[in-house]
Amino acid sequence: RSAERGGRRAELHKMAAAGAEAAAEEEKRLPEGDPESGGDSDDEGDSDSSGDGEDEEKENEAEIQRLEEQLSINAFDYNCHLDLIKLLRQEGELVKLRRARQKMSELFPLTEEIWLDWLKDEIKMASEISEREKVYELFERAVKDYICPEIWLEYAQYSIGGIGQEGGIERVRSIFERALTAVGLHVTKGTALWEAYREFENAILETAQPAPGSIPSPEQQQVLCSQLEKIHTLFRRQLGIPLLDMEASYAEYEEWSEEPIPETTIKNYKKALQQLEKCKPYEEALLGAETPKLAEYQAYIDFEMKAGDPARIQLIYERALAENCLVPDLWARYNQYLDRQLKVKELVLSAHDRAVRNCPWTVGLWIRYLLAMERHRVEHSIISEMFEKALNAGFIQATDYVEIWQAYLDYLRRRVDFTQDSSKELEELRSAFARAVEYLKQEVEERFSESGDPSCTIMQNWARVEARLCNNMQKARELWDNIMTKGNAKYANMWLEYYNLERAHGDTQHCRKALHRAVQCTSDYPEHVCEVLLTLERIEGTLEDWDAAVQKTENRLARVNEQRAKAAEKEAALAKQEEERAEQRKQARAEKKASKKAKKTRAGDKRKADEDDEGEWGQEEELPSKRHRAEGDGVLPEEDMEVDTGLFGRSEKPDGPAAPKEKASTSRKDVPKVFHDSSKDKVTVFVSNLSYTMAEPEAKLRELFGSCGEVVEVRAVFNNKGTFRGYCYVQFGEEEAARQALALDRTAVEGRPMFVSPCVDKNKNPDFKVFRYSTTLEKHKLFISGLPFSCTKEELEEVCKAHGNVKDIRLVTNRAGKPKGLAYVEYENEAQASQAVLKMDGLTVKDHVIKVMISNPPLRKLPERPDPSKASLALPRQIYGARGKGRTQLSMMPRALQRQSNPVAKAENGMVQNSPAASSEPPAEPKKMSNADFAKMLLKK
Repeated sequence: RSAERGGRRAELHKMAAAGAEAAAEEEKRLPEGDPESGGDSDDEGDSDSSGDGEDEEKENEAEIQRLEEQLSINAFDYNCHLDLIKLLRQEGELVKLRRARQKMSELFPLTEEIWLDWLKDEIKMASEISEREKVYELFERAVKDYICPEIWLEYAQYSIGGIGQEGGIERVRSIFERALTAVGLHVTKGTALWEAYREFENAILETAQPAPGSIPSPEQQQVLCSQLEKIHTLFRRQLGIPLLDMEASYAEYEEWSEEPIPETTIKNYKKALQQLEKCKPYEEALLGAETPKLAEYQAYIDFEMKAGDPARIQLIYERALAENCLVPDLWARYNQYLDRQLKVKELVLSAHDRAVRNCPWTVGLWIRYLLAMERHRVEHSIISEMFEKALNAGFIQATDYVEIWQAYLDYLRRRVDFTQDSSKELEELRSAFARAVEYLKQEVEERFSESGDPSCTIMQNWARVEARLCNNMQKARELWDNIMTKGNAKYANMWLEYYNLERAHGDTQHCRKALHRAVQCTSDYPEHVCEVLLTLERIEGTLEDWDAAVQKTENRLARVNEQRAKAAEKEAALAKQEEERAEQRKQARAEKKASKKAKKTRAGDKRKADEDDEGEWGQEEELPSKRHRAEGDGVLPEEDMEVDTGLFGRSEKPDGPAAPKEKASTSRKDVPKVFHDSSKDKVTVFVSNLSYTMAEPEAKLRELFGSCGEVVEVRAVFNNKGTFRGYCYVQFGEEEAARQALALDRTAVEGRPMFVSPCVDKNKNPDFKVFRYSTTLEKHKLFISGLPFSCTKEELEEVCKAHGNVKDIRLVTNRAGKPKGLAYVEYENEAQASQAVLKMDGLTVKDHVIKVMISNPPLRKLPERPDPSKASLALPRQIYGARGKGRTQLSMMPRALQRQSNPVAKAENGMVQNSPAASSEPPAEPKKMSNADFAKMLLKK
């Protein structure tokens, strides 16, 4: 570190001595991307350049032209700006490069890297004083975008080169002081600025020293003392701030100072050390975290908020925003803090301006900006101009335009002095209301197929302003009449809003007229409107008015009840038809399965008759009446084969081609069933959606998951016939291997996507979700439908990348891996996604018109829980046995046993005797029947 300080000191000394001549000695052209192939050099390399170099130059020119055309269509394409600047800088096109950077800086705040490249290029070109002033202006713009220590340090060092000019030293000191105010509290990067400032003052001190052997004059002695005091002050100020490596700064102060360090400075230094220890965990968390570090920054912000130092709170917010400039919530919290706590006009408005330039698609930031401008009494013309920019920001929802219009109309309303009958502000307000209604009807509805204001809230507010503040009920009634013609006449709450307005600012006649129309038109809650009408007539109406109201409400409610009864009947009929269709489908399936079973039975009888004819003893063989399901497909277990050998007197095992097949089919049956050990869930993954025809799944999966770690066991699941069921458990030796195995989810195996998920018992964790994708609104992700099934991921990426940087593309497939014509495309930020929606929606891809929208999946309908009150109507599960009815859905139990254990007795005098519902005692369990009881019951039947 001492070597770095020595190098910096030498550099600053040299710059201070050279003065203004340092800038004049800079190179006078931009750096070339490749000195062998580009630029305006007179070297022989230009004449000897190969054809490949010329082709590359032509390609770059064509690409530059394409990017310029793209920006003429969509000026908010951030990545297109970056690509254009990179190519122009490589080609050395100074004029075009300046123009491209200027356009991008007008639309977006530039990052630290872009600003440093721009500044270094301009510094190399600046030789005259006027050109240096332009560089100063550029630095001033750069430090306003973000608080970046590197830019401030570059600014201060560049200003040192101009100390030879009039007021140069004071200018350098002013820039250093501003830099310390902005980033001097930066825990990890602030030390560099403090050291640079001290080295500059040390260089001034050395130039002020008298010649060796000479006696300084009183004026020189005063200058020396003043300069020494400046350096002492810088040391003391720095040692009172918690900065990394502040121990070395303290040691340097001890070595430099000829006097002992004051006790106050030592006390502040120790206090700063203690504060540094508190900050270190948060700084270390930031150093070890991955981008975007939002959680770590939020924890740091909460820590500083508790401490309550406004400067440190502002700095940590700025640090977080420098790395997360596209996070609207972070900007909103920062601006809220500035609005409520600091309340410094320049600081507040600058933060709001940067927020809307970074996240122009977020309407909440624009609304807060307009409020802040009004709060700090910005000129009306500037506020109106900012509102027009907001309308052109490209919001992604129709309701966003309603919100921004409402905020602007509120601002205009607060400007009006309603004590005057007419004023310029009032006319501007009315004109804005009319424009808002027309804008939502034309612009917004054309883009989103909806106005975003179905309840006409803007027109309602306009009507309230006219009625309450302007005493113009005639205009208010015209507005409400327009509102009702837009499909709102069927809603009771709309009529009651109008009625309340008439009640407060109109007359009884119009109130009665409104309620009569409401009774006639309302379809959602007509009873409520009828009640309000009767209440009005009860208080203010005559007998004739009361009779008319009663008759009108009775007739209306009668019609409503009749319509509801018809609707209920229609719904019941539809439900009955659906039940009949379901019963028919159920009966058809049962008949189909019964016919298949009958065919199998006839085939079995025929085989049995053939075997009886071939019997050596001429007698009917007595076989077991029932087999276990594992012995199906005509294959007998080994003990049965031995008995068969004894009966027919055959001493050899059956030979021929059938023997190996029987062995193969029984190989899975001999494997004992292995139950899953839930204690090993952390080292086990569940694999599903595999092909049923997969040969040797254990060996296949062991090889597939071997790259993740040691595979202890692969437990494939088979049915009773020995057929693979398409899923298995893979147990690893370590938890880390199981976590790595999850990365193989959706891997194609034999043409199907393999699903890999954690092994979790859903009975113990019912809320566990295997689905790894978000099911909520994601403004940086698009949902695309209508794609051709033949569209590949690469083809879709080629279409999407023209509108932004594509981070990920996911083609939606079914369980068999076949495409469904749907896809999700993730962009870097919301701005790129919103622009892609505008450009791609309705685009034709392989003769298919695609639909593009922001990803916002609908909520899944949860399965309805059974009604406990109807549980008694369900047939007890025990009558089907432990496994239910089985696949045939045919009950094998005699009808006599299917009767309810507590039959309903006959009704007497309208009451049901011994009904389960009427009795408070639980029903008795059915008596267990022996074989003899069972036989007697059948004989009786």
